[in-house]
Amino acid sequence: MRKLLQIKKKHSGRGASGQVVVRHQGGQHKRFLRTIDFKRDKIDIEGKVVAIEYDPNRTCDIAFVQYSDGEKRFILAPEGLKIGSKIKAGLKADIKLGNALPMEKMPLGTIVHNVELTPGRGGQLARGAGAAAMVTAREAGYIHLKMPSGELRKVSEKGFATVGQVGNIDWKNEVIGKAGRARHMGIRPSVRGVAMNPRSHPHGGGEGRSGIGMPSPKTYAGRKAVGNTRRPKKYSDKYILQRRKK
Repeated sequence: MRKLLQIKKKHSGRGASGQVVVRHQGGQHKRFLRTIDFKRDKIDIEGKVVAIEYDPNRTCDIAFVQYSDGEKRFILAPEGLKIGSKIKAGLKADIKLGNALPMEKMPLGTIVHNVELTPGRGGQLARGAGAAAMVTAREAGYIHLKMPSGELRKVSEKGFATVGQVGNIDWKNEVIGKAGRARHMGIRPSVRGVAMNPRSHPHGGGEGRSGIGMPSPKTYAGRKAVGNTRRPKKYSDKYILQRRKK
């Protein structure tokens, strides 16, 4: 168990040069980083769920699994997985909650999470609390996946995915409640540009309360803030069959 834990380093939103790259971060409570098994490469070795645990570094809970060969690992806990449940990964694994297998072996309509974009690389899609993707079709070595966002995209049928929906579905309804808890989470205050003076932000100044002004809203650095302003062309555009709903 101790091998799977290590102290998480604080970066407070700063990059390699020491400058703030992401604003409004810093000062969080000390955390342990849990090593999560996204690859699910314990092929054909049965594991037993020993505990369902809280992980401060992600929105969903994690399951502590002990395998029959003695090895222990953390995996993402799907909704409905209980202590004592048996799980397995492999080409011939059953379509059962918590099992991982290639998507080519799954019937259409299967709900999955922790989906691999590149076979063998480990799950990259549908990993947050309540996330689930659906296998909708097959086509020439690819699976059509309906993503949690509503996007329809192609992924390799050789890639592994885990059966079920990620747990802790009610996470999105949770209210932080007070400023102190946000600071424990490493979230620093964010001030609206409209509330600043004109030297500090393009939206600042004006007599009384003022809007964001003309001709268009700006970021704190003066760049346009509304519309597809700096969206690069994605290398995976050719695999996206339908964009997420607007």
